[in-house]
Amino acid sequence: MGGTHTTARGRRTAVKRMFVAPDPGRSRLRNAIRAVIGVAAAVAVSELCGLSLTASITGGLAALLALFTVTDATVHDQRVTTVLLPIAGLPVLALATALHGITPARDAAFLAVVFCGVYARRWGPRGHALGIFAFMNFFITQFLHAAPAQLPELYTAVGLAIFAAGATRFVLWPIERGTSPAGAPPALAGSGLARSTTRQAFQATAASALALLVGQVLSEERWYWAVGTAWWIFVNTASRGETLVRGFRRVVGTVIGIAVGLLVAIPLHGAPAPTAALVAACVFGIFYTAAVSYSWMMLAVTVMVSLLYGLLGVLDPSLLGLRLAETGVGALCAALAVLFVLPVTTHTVTDAWIQRALRCVHACTAEAATRLAGSTSADPVSRVAELEQLLGRVRLSVAPLVHPLNPMLGRKRRARRVLSLLDDCAREIRGLVAVAADPEASHDARLAAACWRVEAAVEALVGDGLGAGARDHITVPAPRPPAGEPALAHLHGLERALAELAAPLRKPSRSPLVGA
Repeated sequence: MGGTHTTARGRRTAVKRMFVAPDPGRSRLRNAIRAVIGVAAAVAVSELCGLSLTASITGGLAALLALFTVTDATVHDQRVTTVLLPIAGLPVLALATALHGITPARDAAFLAVVFCGVYARRWGPRGHALGIFAFMNFFITQFLHAAPAQLPELYTAVGLAIFAAGATRFVLWPIERGTSPAGAPPALAGSGLARSTTRQAFQATAASALALLVGQVLSEERWYWAVGTAWWIFVNTASRGETLVRGFRRVVGTVIGIAVGLLVAIPLHGAPAPTAALVAACVFGIFYTAAVSYSWMMLAVTVMVSLLYGLLGVLDPSLLGLRLAETGVGALCAALAVLFVLPVTTHTVTDAWIQRALRCVHACTAEAATRLAGSTSADPVSRVAELEQLLGRVRLSVAPLVHPLNPMLGRKRRARRVLSLLDDCAREIRGLVAVAADPEASHDARLAAACWRVEAAVEALVGDGLGAGARDHITVPAPRPPAGEPALAHLHGLERALAELAAPLRKPSRSPLVGA
């Protein structure tokens, strides 16, 4: 009974976090709306050009990927990456169609694309985006059973989709702040097999090879779902714990999505107008939930896939059941790969992300203080957006510890305490930045002193690699300043949260925050 209550409470917490999660500048909302516009434009252009349904779906998915995967730090770099997408995707599309009926060669080529796509992540956001786009062009070909004769119109559809997505993103609705994506933590840098992207390339290839073999036993036509599951589980993960939790969440989201698909997609029988409206809602859901809940995002993806199968005239309950089975196979293969092929321990990744988040807390404070001092060049808002990204990475990394099925209650409590206090830091930072944006706010010596104390607290927490020594000297600050001094009040709250982080982050030799 206790486990049931814990699981139910975890689901309620996930639902609550979905709807109340911070959305600085409403960026998630605006990105989701823009994605719907961009994908709809790509499909509309394909239809106006008289392309087939297969080509229109290919164009819509290409536009979705172009808007979803390109995350470079600057708008200029995003434009360059968007232009490079066809260079990465179109040769793979041609290869996949050419090998469609040659099973051994097709399988070998798919695994080569998997390895290269993951290995490309070593080149940062651009390599990450190009790798995903290349993989998905091979996957989409299997999904739509595209033949070589269809290649010219598929090329046309992808080109039109990239153009439509780029026009939407950079001309119609240019909303980027230029925030650098979180990237990989310093602890995972290196060369050779010490580099996380190299390890993941081997892990993902091993998982995909096993998923391909088992998936083909289940279905010679729909085996690619197992490979797609294994691939996507490795996206934006860096340790075995993260990957295992992501696999679990993918299965959960798929199960719920299939249930919704049975209730919604099957009764429609592929009716174009309502199906298009629901696909648009799913695109919105994918973009709006991606940064908050992987399970919710997978629910939206699964419903969208069910609707697309309905448009293609092949949807039935047995097909959705097969999708669930293939998803389970892919998740299991990914779990085996991260456990036995060059595993990366959870604690290394978690400590690195926590250190980056704490240093970003200090950077946010410094930018806000500079703004309060009268500088117009300081930009604390972008720092807040970066902090939200880093906290998302911390939550992903700590997820194995706070998962309801984790039996290590002591570590679970400490991990939850760390997350709670980091959320407190983020809340105080957002309040401080809001005060700094007020033109009437002014700077005084007390603000400077409080900022120095924040800097000292952060250095004490991360300066010795999250060891216990310096944390023993952190003290809780004095009582909160009067309510009429909001900037000082937020700085005081920030100091207190940093001071209280000392205990759960302390790492005695026998009790690390996270297990190896």
